[in-house]
Amino acid sequence: MDKQLFLLREEKWFALRKKLKDQFSKAPDLNAILFLVGIRELGQFKKKFTKEEKQDLMHIATCSVLSRSGYYALEGTDQDGWPHWIATKKLPIMDLIEQEDFLKDHIIIYFEEMDY
Repeated sequence: MDKQLFLLREEKWFALRKKLKDQFSKAPDLNAILFLVGIRELGQFKKKFTKEEKQDLMHIATCSVLSRSGYYALEGTDQDGWPHWIATKKLPIMDLIEQEDFLKDHIIIYFEEMDY
């Protein structure tokens, strides 16, 4: 990746984390941001989610943010209102750091699209 693009992503990522920190009083990491996106996409909030529900929320978030690039499409919702996604194209092969950067890029796009 070009150094300027890398610096731009990092600048946007830190700005997003700062804005979320100002809102929630704690700077969230990648997983916490995915959890927040998952809750937003679900459209339901309760005080306690089970461990399985937390994993499902992070999966919903991952599918939602990656849908911006056509990797997933919303298939519908179940009887409890939980969204279900289908893979529409194969994800590129990446190492762990590349996967994290890939998610960060898509999360930034997600928040930019909602004018956050």
